[in-house]
Amino acid sequence: MNKARLLFLCISMICACISHAQIRLGVDCFFDEGHDVSLKGKRVGLVTNHTGVNGKLVLTSDLFLEKDRPFTLSALFSPEHGLSGSSYAFEKVKHGKLKGVPVYSLHGETRRPNDKMLKGIHTLVYDIQGIGTRPYTYATTLFYIMEEAAKRKIEVIVLDRPNPMGGMVVDGPMLEAEWRSFIGYVNVPYCHGMTIGELAHLFNEEYNLKCKLKVIPMKGWSRKMDFKDTGLKWIPPSPHIPESDTPFFCASTGMLGEIELVNIGVGYTLPFKVVGASWIDADEFASALNKQKLPGVHFTPFHYKPFYGSYKGVDCHGVLIVIDNPMAYRPMKVQFALLGILKSLYPKKFKKSFSAMSESKKKLFCKASGGCSVWNILETERFATWKLIEVDKIARESFLIKREKYLRPEYSKH
Repeated sequence: MNKARLLFLCISMICACISHAQIRLGVDCFFDEGHDVSLKGKRVGLVTNHTGVNGKLVLTSDLFLEKDRPFTLSALFSPEHGLSGSSYAFEKVKHGKLKGVPVYSLHGETRRPNDKMLKGIHTLVYDIQGIGTRPYTYATTLFYIMEEAAKRKIEVIVLDRPNPMGGMVVDGPMLEAEWRSFIGYVNVPYCHGMTIGELAHLFNEEYNLKCKLKVIPMKGWSRKMDFKDTGLKWIPPSPHIPESDTPFFCASTGMLGEIELVNIGVGYTLPFKVVGASWIDADEFASALNKQKLPGVHFTPFHYKPFYGSYKGVDCHGVLIVIDNPMAYRPMKVQFALLGILKSLYPKKFKKSFSAMSESKKKLFCKASGGCSVWNILETERFATWKLIEVDKIARESFLIKREKYLRPEYSKH
């Protein structure tokens, strides 16, 4: 290696380290910049879970419980999966206590904080890591928190965190009002490209919540960063989101998994990253997908045997999704290609699985996708991929314009 190239690599590594060192989460800025002093003498409720950590991996709950804080932590509130993150999806979580402080579950008997939970509280603070997609309940929990706080004139502070897919990936259908649910509550694309703090402002304005809202932004984060670029450590927000790049794949195969036609890696070591079944020709499937020339992705033939779930113990053949360029990659385009190619290559298998879905499964699919448009295309079109990709294209372009006023300008400077 010549000296010039060696020098270039050294400088690049130093710059990368400096860039990573400059990423400061909202929770870090909250304490380091003295925002906690504004809560002097107040009773605080903290909405968090195991993903609420600072840059040194100290739990936000522990930081708020430290002695000599100017405020009193009166209550904790936990979302789906509980405070520790160990509960299964849709499992009801019970109330509890942490170091003498009541922990109220917002995924048990109620999903909204009530009068008893909020009694005496002046400020609610939210600090939870999401995955950047609409059908994920943590953002809905924030909406409910803001709505209930506004009714009682309680201030809400959101400690901002990175969107793990960055701020450039906007993809997929919008949400039709009749399909509004706990898994998807606001009319944004499936992949919205916003941070939780930016979403909070959108919630407040677009839905006229009239919440007294304050967002503590990050320092050093750029919209062009996926989570790996931040240098921060990833804490899995739910059991099947183990790695920082899993959100990309969850948005690429999650809806496909609802049809129960194939295995999507849930039950194997690569959740959402592989698609396979016993009857798929891996080479044929990979070739058909690669011919679509989707940006930022390559499909490679893959063979595996799930440990549990669909196709447990069965040899599966299919593809491994390999992301070449995260900022060019569009997860929902990949999802629609997978659905369309499976239907065109294996029409009898697809029809049998699709027709066997119960009414409740169909409703869940439509709730996740944002409406029935995707379902109807899959049901009626022989070659569905590009029709699916075009769903809500005009509405999504309108959203891109609307969201501009909610994007923090400092996140676009780097």
